[in-house]
Amino acid sequence: MPGEALTETSALPAVVFLLPVFAGVIVIAATRTNRALQQWISVLTMALVTGLGSWMAYRILRGAVLTTWRRELRVDALSALMVVIIGGIGLLAAVYSTRYIEERMAKGAAQRGTRTFYGLLLWFLGTMLWGCVTNNVIMLYVAIEATTLTSGLLVAFYWDRRALEAGYKYLMLLTIGITFALFGCVLLYAGAASTNKLGGGSALLISDIRNVVQFIPLGTAALTIAFLLIGFGTKAGIAPFHPWLPDAHAEAPTPISVLLSGVMIKMSLYALARTVSMFYPAWPQVTIFIVALGTFTMLLGIILALSQNDLKRLLAYSSVSQMGYVLVGIGLGTYLGCYGGLYHLLNHAVCKSLLFMCAGAVMYATGARRISELGGLSSRMPITSACYFLGALALAGFPPLNGFWSKLTIYLALARAGLWWAAGIAIVASILTMVVMVRAGYKVFWGTAPLSNSLPTNVKEVPAGMFVPMTTLAALCVLLGVYPQAPYRILNRAADVLATMGK
Repeated sequence: MPGEALTETSALPAVVFLLPVFAGVIVIAATRTNRALQQWISVLTMALVTGLGSWMAYRILRGAVLTTWRRELRVDALSALMVVIIGGIGLLAAVYSTRYIEERMAKGAAQRGTRTFYGLLLWFLGTMLWGCVTNNVIMLYVAIEATTLTSGLLVAFYWDRRALEAGYKYLMLLTIGITFALFGCVLLYAGAASTNKLGGGSALLISDIRNVVQFIPLGTAALTIAFLLIGFGTKAGIAPFHPWLPDAHAEAPTPISVLLSGVMIKMSLYALARTVSMFYPAWPQVTIFIVALGTFTMLLGIILALSQNDLKRLLAYSSVSQMGYVLVGIGLGTYLGCYGGLYHLLNHAVCKSLLFMCAGAVMYATGARRISELGGLSSRMPITSACYFLGALALAGFPPLNGFWSKLTIYLALARAGLWWAAGIAIVASILTMVVMVRAGYKVFWGTAPLSNSLPTNVKEVPAGMFVPMTTLAALCVLLGVYPQAPYRILNRAADVLATMGK
């Protein structure tokens, strides 16, 4: 693997996920009713995590691979990319929360204290970061299951009937689905241990398993791949394992919707890519199946989004579709495919976080989220309106915004692999995405409000604490589109980690 000879022992992989975990303990145990302190701790913690992640990425780009705890934790370019994305989106979500959650509390919408919210928020982010830095295949499952428990409580945070129903469905379906990932991880460990070719390595460490995976018996390998696809694919929202996703994204507090769609499903896809991609050289037929699953996902997700009247559910189904693009790119196993898949993972994190924040801003200002109940908001919420359309066009792959370049790279990778049918489906899904997202935005911001609606007469733009994260993400959509070379070095190294089918 790239950089293996330059492995360095460092405390950073441990610090980056333990920091939000301990900060969450402090928020819950020591802040009581001091809401400002809870907010400052959350924002400062995620700022530090983002800084540490950026520092790790810098060191990795200079040729290092960071390990600690006898290689139980290991950060290469792929892990560093994920840490930076989780840290950056987590920071913006924490800033956004300072006003959004305060307003919901003032209206009595939640029955729990803000310290519970911010504590769980930090634990949720900490468990995701743990999953990205662990090198132990069993601990990878444990970390992802930990994200389910912390985020499940956040999905049900409002504690009303709809939130409790969504939280119950979320926990039940994901716990059952992720159990398959446990079976897959155990089989992967057992298969690697049975090869007797590890030398001084460990069958528990992903970096060592990669060296012997071609010796795992075919039957064991096939069952392992199937279990990992079902388990991690369920958490990533891959069709047909996606039914939990619309309810959870719609009923969770908007900052949590941002994290669920912006980073959690991608962290699960990271786990899938980290484990399944190592099988590609010995069993290349797996790539065709994964590409087919990805194209099915992107098409089904956007077709389901077409019929949605709830703005957050529409965005949730769109996330299902966009995860199909990432899965297709990574599923190819080629350098170009992995680069395009990871680039779209980054771009989708930016675009979809922005769109969920815009939906939250509309809910904050109007108290409504059904598209049929909204209209004519562009003049009263110009910043939110502009941010939404930037995010929508970027998500659809409209040039010169960021989504265009990552989707184009995936199209080219599919064409180079001779999978023209998949490229055609991906292009059709992008056109449908444009239709769905722009039509919804037109109705909400430019359309005529229905005469029977009961929207407040004093609708105005959201506070700075909410629109600053939105404008930051909107600026990134433009920057990554106008200057797509910006993330090239880290994406290039990360794609090299995953690419096992040649250039």
